Amino acid sequence: MPRNDLRPVIRLRSTAGTGYTYVTRKNRRTSPDRLELRKYDPVARRHVLFREQR
Repeated sequence: MPRNDLRPVIRLRSTAGTGYTYVTRKNRRTSPDRLELRKYDPVARRHVLFREQR
């Protein structure tokens, strides 16, 4: 299995509506659903929920 199939690059977009994104990789086998992480949004200047964008 090629490297890109198992751990694809995903973008996490802020739910605060600021348009800020994080770029990361995820393991498809352990987390097949869309990823949701609570991270810092420097535009909103607080921690908000970031969801995987496809």
